[in-house]
Amino acid sequence: MGVAARLFALMALSLTTAACGGLKPLYGGVGSASGASVAQGLAGVDVAPIPGRAGWLVRNALTDRLGAAGEASSRYRLDVQLDDSLQGLGVLNDDTITRERRVLRARYQLTDTTTDTILLDASTGSDAGIDVVSSEYATIAAEQRALENLALNIADRMVTQISLTLRENGSDDDAHASADRPDQP
Repeated sequence: MGVAARLFALMALSLTTAACGGLKPLYGGVGSASGASVAQGLAGVDVAPIPGRAGWLVRNALTDRLGAAGEASSRYRLDVQLDDSLQGLGVLNDDTITRERRVLRARYQLTDTTTDTILLDASTGSDAGIDVVSSEYATIAAEQRALENLALNIADRMVTQISLTLRENGSDDDAHASADRPDQP
């Protein structure tokens, strides 16, 4: 490799790492007060009951993910509305369905219970394809497994969005707190 190629590679590497200078850890890190507040905020989210089997699965996945940060008093309430549908896609000449699509959509609101302010009003969704086979048991098992996977996927998406919202809200709280204390930078 020539000197010019090495110099070009070094410059490209330095530009790429310089572009990453604005990245911050979401859940914590060295000297990260907002990361600690995100983890505490996640632990302080109370998930309201969600009706139905899909609701039970999503709520359990959410409480598992939100409770991983530890215990905290409930400061936030998460209200979730689900829409679960199963559609037949592949239809043969004799009206036999050969493929199904399971769709799970969630609309959710994160509310700060101390101020009764809605911090986040969002929706997310996911879908899965299911092969319909001659065994009815296998098809039902595939439909249930698809619902379980969709519930986990939606819970992951919701927790990510809630984390980002809490980080933004936490950085606002940090800015207000430092403005209240003029001796702190």
